[in-house]
Amino acid sequence: MDYVYGPGRNHLFVPGPVNIPEPVIRAMNRNNEDYRSPAIPALTKTLLEDVKKIFKTTSGTPFIIPTTGTGAWESALTNTLSPGDCIISFLIGQFSLLWIDQQQRLGFNVDVVESEWGQGANLEVMASKLAADTAHSIKAICIVHNETATGVTNNLATVRRILDHYNHPALLLVDGVSSICALDFRMDEWGVDVALTGSQKALSLPTGMGILCASPKALEATKTAKSVRVFFDWNDYLKFYKLGTYWPYTPSIQLLYGLRAALDLIFEEGLENVIKRHNRLAKATRLAVEAWGLKNCAQKEEWYSDTVTAILVPPHIDSAEIVRRAWKRYNLSLGLGLNKVAGKVFRIGHLGNLNELQLLGCLAGVEMVLKDVGYPVKLGSGVAAACAYLQNTIPMIPSRI
Repeated sequence: MDYVYGPGRNHLFVPGPVNIPEPVIRAMNRNNEDYRSPAIPALTKTLLEDVKKIFKTTSGTPFIIPTTGTGAWESALTNTLSPGDCIISFLIGQFSLLWIDQQQRLGFNVDVVESEWGQGANLEVMASKLAADTAHSIKAICIVHNETATGVTNNLATVRRILDHYNHPALLLVDGVSSICALDFRMDEWGVDVALTGSQKALSLPTGMGILCASPKALEATKTAKSVRVFFDWNDYLKFYKLGTYWPYTPSIQLLYGLRAALDLIFEEGLENVIKRHNRLAKATRLAVEAWGLKNCAQKEEWYSDTVTAILVPPHIDSAEIVRRAWKRYNLSLGLGLNKVAGKVFRIGHLGNLNELQLLGCLAGVEMVLKDVGYPVKLGSGVAAACAYLQNTIPMIPSRI
């Protein structure tokens, strides 16, 4: 029974946690097992091999840690850096802000490059700092690939090109929490040294697993990194990898089986098709926003996110009331505006195991809420714009041809 019951099902359109597909729920509906039995190491071995595919890496070493994205952040930092190390980190929204806060509290010398919320990372400033750093005192570049607070996606390929242009050895650490498995992500091609994601985003699992992948260069950095680490120490994992038992402590058995089912669904659809589906859902959402006469928080098309759309509301409307009304009246969960954009934006998450008709239900709900709060929306306008686009772009379901 829901804690606060509403008929039907909740329409979950926050940018994480996301809808969990039924096959994943069924896979997790099982008893506990002895993780030291032969079954769990055999399962873990296949998972480690397959998560590399969602990062698009052949050379990276994966780690599946029972934690959240915040724990994955800490793991990435403490295994590769030492207190006092100089790092460049981009502040473009709430989640990049939180990562910077963690970096500072862990004792790193953080050179913060701040942009207006709604803009992407200022890579020109990064380039000038790298050009001046002939002593190579900058040890890492930390960047959020997809900032969910503002619906902004950064261009990682350009970050790598700048690093290579200046022949700079800084590590490239990437938060891919709301991008990996939904947006194009190429760990090897873009020279990403540590990439990380969380289970509750595009993988469509419950919260509870932080999944990282480390390049050979990042693993080499662990040998000299002096940050204190215990629970998140990759070396503990690597010892058990060699033993073939894989786990230095008790994993979540149910989440492992859920991850197996989630990966199977992604591979059945095809990772490239998953990425195309997210692009399709995002474009439909943006067309609806345009039809409503509202604007995207992301200020340029090059920054538009395909996993979340942050929508600016007129000054006389409190976006928090839109989110409250959606939940109370329509059983629709939308994302709040956070920090600097609190009250100014609401967010539609369109990531994970989600299809076009589900999205259209969300857009219809948003239109009714906008009408409720006094915005002069023409009912059906956004839905019609999205439908017109989707009807011409939705492919046949391969398994049903």
